[in-house]
Amino acid sequence: MLAIIGGSGFIGTRLANQLSASSIDFKIIDINKSNSYPDNWIYGDVTKPDTLLTALSGVNKIINLAAEHKDNVHPVSLYYDVNVNGAKNICETAEKLNINHIIFTSSVAIYGFVEEDTGEDGKVCPFNDYGKSKFQAEQVFDHWQKEDSKRTLVTVRPTVVFGEGNRGNVYNLFRQIASGKFLMLGSGNNRKSMAYVENIASFLKFGTGFETGRHVFNYIDKPDFTMNVLTGVICSSLNKKINNVRIPYSIGMLGGYCFDILARVTGKEFPISSIRIKKFCAVSQFKSNSIERTGFRAPVSLEEGIANTVRYEFLNK
Repeated sequence: MLAIIGGSGFIGTRLANQLSASSIDFKIIDINKSNSYPDNWIYGDVTKPDTLLTALSGVNKIINLAAEHKDNVHPVSLYYDVNVNGAKNICETAEKLNINHIIFTSSVAIYGFVEEDTGEDGKVCPFNDYGKSKFQAEQVFDHWQKEDSKRTLVTVRPTVVFGEGNRGNVYNLFRQIASGKFLMLGSGNNRKSMAYVENIASFLKFGTGFETGRHVFNYIDKPDFTMNVLTGVICSSLNKKINNVRIPYSIGMLGGYCFDILARVTGKEFPISSIRIKKFCAVSQFKSNSIERTGFRAPVSLEEGIANTVRYEFLNK
């Protein structure tokens, strides 16, 4: 029996679809009930180890998707309560139940802002509490694996994941372009690594077959588009013309700081912030030195994933 902790969400639901199609027995452990697989769902909270002990009974493999990951989470201690202490609770429960196979979804956020293609051996330099907490969680799982040579740990560091039904930063970009309100910030020459949800779910499923030991992978769907090319691909999928109006980076950041102040004063969250503008204009280009050797092949091309998302979110509706 396979358990998907945090499986009621975006990636977990797509993974559950693939497991179900392959007739693989699984349960979803989450604080929120699964809308797609209510009969497979059981309540479990990674911050409450007693709930994990009950939920993980009868399980022999764990895929951990549970995370506090949104930008500007308050208080910041939530990142560490869920991501780090949650990892400790999962490891302690796995040890009690003799579960020896864990797949952990970390993040390329552990590398921070990068200036070039960064592989699994890249320097760890997170710039925010999310990245810091994810790296600390990796260390917790690493320690668990090292304690027993029979254990299997697969650490997957996805880049930004997009797809049908997601409401993250990539969706916001698609939505702005679809509405005709998108304006390019900066030169648009910065490259972005992306991952389509169907592909990352497929790789997580693939990871359930790995042998004992510690395995670490960045997950990216190539090629890495520049923002100019990416917006062109999205416009092409929408049958829209590209808007060539641009806002200089310095002006964009000034606007972001203004929204930061407004958010602090009002207590509201706005779609524009200095960190989101900085992330939009930054290079976030990654590679995997390891995936090709596993024989894994992504089932969907990046351009096809973009087209699928645009079709589902904007054209069909």
